Amino acid sequence: MSSAETGYRVAVLGATGLVGRAMIQVLEERNFPVSELVPLASPRSKGQPVTFNGREFITDVPSAEIFKGVDIALFSAGASASREWAPVAAAAGAVVIDNSSAFRMDEGIPLVVPEVNPEAIFDDEGKAHKIIANPNCSTIQMVVVLKPLHDCYGVSRVVVSTYQSVTGKGKEGRDALESELAGNVPAEFTHFHQIAFNAVPQIDAFTDNGYTKEEMKMVNETKKIMGEEGIQVSPTTVRIPVYGGHGESLNVELRSDFDINEVRALLAGSPGIVMQDEPSARLYPMPLTSYEKDEVFVGRLRPDYWQPRTLNLWVVADNLRKGAATNAVQIAEELVGKL
Repeated sequence: MSSAETGYRVAVLGATGLVGRAMIQVLEERNFPVSELVPLASPRSKGQPVTFNGREFITDVPSAEIFKGVDIALFSAGASASREWAPVAAAAGAVVIDNSSAFRMDEGIPLVVPEVNPEAIFDDEGKAHKIIANPNCSTIQMVVVLKPLHDCYGVSRVVVSTYQSVTGKGKEGRDALESELAGNVPAEFTHFHQIAFNAVPQIDAFTDNGYTKEEMKMVNETKKIMGEEGIQVSPTTVRIPVYGGHGESLNVELRSDFDINEVRALLAGSPGIVMQDEPSARLYPMPLTSYEKDEVFVGRLRPDYWQPRTLNLWVVADNLRKGAATNAVQIAEELVGKL
């Protein structure tokens, strides 16, 4: 393995996609110690140039040979690619941080949000797990807020409604909105229905219980990340026609009474959170607020009018950054000096 002094050889699988490009951007912005960038993608993207720290790197395709000597591999090329190549990269010596759904609920593979459970990155002997899963974007921003609330008051139940950007479906999702806004009516809608001037209450396929896969990710991933099976999550996920930034309306039932000003101060002082809660000045988080930002923005704090020990709040984060790329790079930062 490389040392933190010389830097790390970092591979990015899915380097030409929206999240992959964001990963490379975040690595540069956060001055991650990269000695060499290894951009990887599908055969159709082979040969495409990628710029990092003023240098140009040429995109290649994944192989057992190319992962030799890689210290950290950031994956964002979909679940099938992750299932195929993550074990190969790990066997070659890399620590894989995977942004897909392939391994999130696998026993023995940690699901990590650094503000919540950074200790899960390492095993009982202090060694980094060879494959580490990045949670779903909508789960990440929610648990960043739930963590300090749970530590202070205990969280028993969360009702969450999401307002998710089209870029949650990658470049395809963004292009679909742009095409529809231009007046094109496709034979098959990328977002199940027209997304322009609309809101679609379906993200991913429905399961037998009436919830979508996206909604069940929020249920199951929250329990695993928080290490608390007793937290009940009741989600409704909705796609809306914005380019970047997921919004979430949270109704959080706590296990003890709270003072709203104390909650505001608690969240404002918690890692990764920016408080924007001045309704009289029309200051509250919006998707544009979070664009190209790494933090989770919180506002509209108020007690539930009817339910005791229950809090309403509004949460927004850039789904390509904190919801994917930044969270993965933050995990990598926890590895610096420990490989």
